[in-house]
Formats: sequence, structure tokens, C-alpha cells
Amino acid sequence: MTEKIKNRWLIAASAVGIHISIGAVYAYSVLKKPLLEEIGWEFKQTAWAFSIAILFLGLSAAFLGRLVERIGPRKSGMLSASFYGAGLLLAGLSIQLESVYLFYLGYGVIGGIGLGVGYICPVSTLVKWFPDRRGLATGLAIMGFGFGALIASSVIQYLIGTVGLSFTFYILGVVYFTVMMSSAQYLAPPPAGWVPEGFNAEANGQPVKIIKKDLAQLTSIEALKTNRFYYLWIMLFINITCGIAVISVAAPLSQEIAGLTALAAAGMVGAMGLFNGLGRIGWASFSDIIGRPMTYTLFFAVQIVAFFLLPQTTNAYLFQGLVFLILTFYGGGFASIPAYIGDVFGTKNLSAIHGNILTAWAAAGLAGPQLAAYVRQTTGSYAQTLYIFAGLFVVALAVSILIQFDIKKVKKRQKMEADRKELEQILEDRYSELGELEHAEA
Repeated sequence: MTEKIKNRWLIAASAVGIHISIGAVYAYSVLKKPLLEEIGWEFKQTAWAFSIAILFLGLSAAFLGRLVERIGPRKSGMLSASFYGAGLLLAGLSIQLESVYLFYLGYGVIGGIGLGVGYICPVSTLVKWFPDRRGLATGLAIMGFGFGALIASSVIQYLIGTVGLSFTFYILGVVYFTVMMSSAQYLAPPPAGWVPEGFNAEANGQPVKIIKKDLAQLTSIEALKTNRFYYLWIMLFINITCGIAVISVAAPLSQEIAGLTALAAAGMVGAMGLFNGLGRIGWASFSDIIGRPMTYTLFFAVQIVAFFLLPQTTNAYLFQGLVFLILTFYGGGFASIPAYIGDVFGTKNLSAIHGNILTAWAAAGLAGPQLAAYVRQTTGSYAQTLYIFAGLFVVALAVSILIQFDIKKVKKRQKMEADRKELEQILEDRYSELGELEHAEA
């Protein structure tokens, strides 16, 4: 009996369902004021919960990546739903008990583990289902993560005003658990040897469309032994560090440099989420056309200019335009990295490799805001921070070029090896022919 092939666009929809749910973590700022006012926790205490959640997102993605590959996307999605839902429910209980450490455990640790597993398992599945449109597919899912915060912000504000803070967490826990668990049921890897319809097919003896071959098929351990892994890590770290720092200080930054009012600055911050989401789908899709290496080189080259101009831009509209442009690159970097990993390391162990590289996110989540705050406190201005970030993007640009040289070197080595094997085969065939001739003459 022929195995029924699942619809890969429904796989993509299922991935979006999981990412919209876990993307609510980026709406945490909406919860800060109620936690301060209703529970009486200090600002630093509430800030730590978000940092812990992002830290455990990165750690769980790294350490559980191999588990995700082993148990498959469906069970991984269910595991993510269980941890994320349980974390939100425990957070609701901690608010009723007024225990900040229980809140750290629920929202930060348990919820963070759900975030990490939920982030990597749908993305690695999509890379396998969309070998022809990797950027578009991963962009769709990770766009869901970005837009999840926009949806959650309004919902959370409504729920807090209607049912109170603790019951808001209970409702979110149940709803997100249900959405994620339902979405996970359709997730599955493609059958062995599967290719999209019309690809690698024969028409009059000629292939119609050929899927570009991955540079290699490596395990997570093998990937760690390559320069390419560390180049990707550095590139992602710098892109996230600078982007998340701008997000963390966007409102005061715009008021200090461009003279925006508090209301206009708040409006800009709201629109940033939209451009973050659009950048994820837009740049990731564009990377299918120009290739991932050139996409990242473009990211960094433009951001060197943008970060250099930003502290000198006093025109409010131009300032906001530069910020929105930076946010598209920030989102695009997240969305394009899984496809880049698939291109250079293959899909053999993609979840584990993606998880290892996402430790850059955990590190950048701590480094970016802290660096911005430190320079602001030391110099009394955000301008110096932006110049430092422009310098970091010079480093990122250099690394994006180095990885291209590394890829070309690997391809050259592979071609030489293929040529050697072909020559050996030709010689072997010739020796075989000579042997047959000698035998015939005898």
C-alpha cells in the first residue's frame, strides 16, 4: 500500500500554530506593570523572569536538539506544549501565592524549556519539507513567532482587565497548550527520498527541476568541528545583540535623538513588532533567490550604515525608518538561519545543530541590553552605543565573507574528490577492458 503523503502547506500551518503560541513570550513587557502594581515585586525581579525564559530557551534548544531529532516533530511538539502550558499555569499559581521564585521556575525555567523545544522542532521539519523554498517556509513559521507577541499583547491586556492577573496566566496556559498540542498532531518528517512534485522528475529524458544539493550531511558533533558553525554563531550573535539592544531602549532612544514625544515613541515601539515580523518572511523568502550567504552579507553591510547614521538622524520620520529597517534585518536573521544551517550542514541532524547555534540567542539576550545600559550610564548618551554596534557589524560583515570562502573551499575539495573517484573509475574500467582483451587473445 502506498504511503499517503501529507500536505506540506498544512505542515507549515501547524508550525505557525506552535510559533504563534510561544511567540507570546515577547509580549512580556505588557505583564511588567501589573506585576509591579498588583504583587509589589521590584522592577529587577520582574525583569529576571524574562531573562531566565530566554536563557532556558537557548539552553533547551541546544541540549534537547538531539532528542527532538530522535523522537520526531510530533512528540517534540507535544513535549513543548506540555512544558509551556505547565509553565504558564505554574506562573498563575505563583502570583496567587505571591512567590517570585515559583514565578521564575514556572514562567522562566519550565516555560523556557517549552519555548526552546517548540522553537526548533517545527522549523527543522519545514526545512525537510521545503528543500526548494527553505527561506519561505522557515520565514512563515518564525514570522508566527514575531506576530505572536502582537496578538498576545492585546489579549493579555484584555484578560487582565477582565479576569485578573493570575487567571490570565491560567487561561493562556490552557489555550496555548490546546493550540500547540493540536498543531503537533500533524507534524511529521517527509518520507525517505521524498521530493516536491515536479522536482528531479523526468520529462523527455531531462530533469524538469533539480533541488540544489546541500554542502554536506553532518551530525551535530561533526558540525561543531567546522569553522562554518562558529562563523554562523558569531553572525547570529552580533545581529541579535544589536537588534535586541535597540528594542530594549527604542522609546528613550527616539526621544533623546529624534525628539519624539512619549506617545509617538510608544507608537513607534508598537510598529517595530510589525516590521520585525515582516522582515522574517520577507528576507527569508528573498534569501531563496539570492542565497543565504549574500543575504547575510547584505544584512551587515546595510546595518553598518544604518547604525552609523542613527545617532546623527534628528528627523523623526527618517529616524523611525532606519529603526524599522534594522528591525526587518533583526527578524530576517532569525528566519534565515535555519535555512542557512540546512544549506551548509544538511538535514541529517538539523534540530541539534540549530539548537546549538541558538545559544547565540541566549547569550545575546543578556549581552545586548546590558551593553546598551552600561554605555548609556557611562557616557550619558545612547549615541556611543550605536557607534559600537556599527563596529560590531563590521566584524559580522567580515565573518559573512569568511564563511563564503570556507564554503567555496569545501566545494573545491569535494570537486577534487569527485574528480579523483571518477578518474579511478575510468582507470579501473580501462584495466578491466585490457584484461578482457588479453583473455580474448589468449
